[in-house]
Amino acid sequence: MKILGIDSSAVVASVALCEDERLLAEYTLNNGNTHSETLLPMVEAVLKDFKLTARDIDLFAVSNGPGSFTGVRIGVATAKGLAFASKKPCVGVSTLHALAFNLVGVKGLICPVMNARRSQVYTALFRSDGQSLTRITEDAAISISELDDMISAYGEDIYFCGDGYDITVSALKKTSFIPVAERQLHQSGFSVSQIAFAEYKAGNATSDTELLVTYLRPSQAERELLERKKEEK
Repeated sequence: MKILGIDSSAVVASVALCEDERLLAEYTLNNGNTHSETLLPMVEAVLKDFKLTARDIDLFAVSNGPGSFTGVRIGVATAKGLAFASKKPCVGVSTLHALAFNLVGVKGLICPVMNARRSQVYTALFRSDGQSLTRITEDAAISISELDDMISAYGEDIYFCGDGYDITVSALKKTSFIPVAERQLHQSGFSVSQIAFAEYKAGNATSDTELLVTYLRPSQAERELLERKKEEK
């Protein structure tokens, strides 16, 4: 099965082409939030290198949140468009789950963290046995102090990953952590594709119309609208 994995949920954008579990190509850019300009050309470049078109892809995988509201929308819209045009299934993958998969080869607790602004991080907790991940907590937006309290209770060193790595580890007061390689901190289209492949085999693929985004909290525009409505009352 040929899988195209897309992640544009943060500053880094990544597109990967896989044949089942085998990585064929991965194109990653870390040049800022320009995904509206670069993501589709990245997809086209990966496909062109293998003389493929979207119709040759069997499954479209995309990180559907949490993350940058704009980045998530761009990634999901791209996957939906490709799936619709080729009449192929797709799978939405938690950005945090995909980040944790970057560290699936280690044994222990893995805590992906993404900068959610407003003194919060998007986070979840997973345990790896060195080959697979087990989810411990659901995705959430919480303060770093709350996270510190929660994970310190496990009494273990933690592996962190994600663009919230620096702000998280610098603020920890109760929890010790194990440093990881720079490349393991960022989004990976390969990780997205592998989680999606497992979901597909479990019967959890969707159509393009069923693919939705997961923000965890209202966007800034929605918050401002609610505040205006409160003031009007």
